[in-house]
Amino acid sequence: MAGGTSTELLAVEHLTKRYATRDGAVTAVDDMSFTVAQGAFVSIIGPSGCGKSTVFNVIGGLVGDYEGRVTVGGQTITGTHPAIGMVFQEESTFPWRNVLENVAFPLEVAGMPKAARLEKAAHFVKLVGLSGFERRYPSELSGGMRQRVAIARTLASEPKILLMDEPFAALDEQTRVLLGDKVLQIQQELRQTTLLITHNLTEAVQLSDRVLVMTYRPGRLKRIVDIDLPHPRDSEVVGSDAFGHYVAQVWHDLREEASRGIAEDESRVLKEGTKR
Repeated sequence: MAGGTSTELLAVEHLTKRYATRDGAVTAVDDMSFTVAQGAFVSIIGPSGCGKSTVFNVIGGLVGDYEGRVTVGGQTITGTHPAIGMVFQEESTFPWRNVLENVAFPLEVAGMPKAARLEKAAHFVKLVGLSGFERRYPSELSGGMRQRVAIARTLASEPKILLMDEPFAALDEQTRVLLGDKVLQIQQELRQTTLLITHNLTEAVQLSDRVLVMTYRPGRLKRIVDIDLPHPRDSEVVGSDAFGHYVAQVWHDLREEASRGIAEDESRVLKEGTKR
C-alpha cells in the first residue's frame, strides 16, 4: 500500500466512491489507498472537484456506500467513530455559548461532571492560545480565533485522529499562515495524528510530514511528497529555499491536474451547448 508503515494508525484501502446523478454514475474517488502514521501530519491536496472532501467525509463517517475499507488501529470502521475528531471549513461555534462553554460542549454531551469538564476545557483553551477569552462569545472573536475554538472543542474529546477540511479557507493569507504555526505547535505538543484537506500549497507544505497529491476527477493518488523540513517548524520556514523547492514540486503535479480539469470542463460545456 502507498505510504505503508508499521506504525500506521489510519489506513484507507482501495477507496472508491460513486455518486448517482441524472446523467448516470459519477466516480468521485477511484481506488485510493494511503496510510497515516501515529503522530504524523498528512495533507491531501488536489484541484477543485477531485474528491478531497469525499475522502474526508468517508473517513469521518459522514458518507457511506463506498467500496474499499477504512481502518483505525487495524479495526475497520463504518460511520462516525469516537477515535476521529472533525474540524470543518464552515463556522461551527455555538453563538449562544462563550468560548469555555463551546469547548466544554462535547464533554457535557459525554456526561462529564461540570467542574471537571470546565477544568479540561480551560486546558484546551490555553493550548490554542485563547487564555483571557474564556467568557467571550463567538461574535466578539475574529475568524481565526473562532477556528481555534473549534479546534480546541474537537481536541477536548481527545480523538486519536484529527480531520480538518479546509479549516482556514475563509481567512486571509497572513492569518492562515500564522494560525498554521499554532496548529503545528499543538500537533507537536500532543503528538496528534492529523489529516488536513486543503487546496493551499503553502499550507500543505508548511504543516505536513507528507503531502498526498490527487488527480482531477475521478480522484486518484497521483503522488506522495515527503516534506523533509526540520521540526520545530514555524512560518519562518516559508522563506527558505527548501520550502520553495517543495512548493514547486507539489505545484508541478497540481498544475497538471488543474489544467486537465479546466480543459475537460470547457469541453463538457461546449458539448452541452451543441446539444441545445
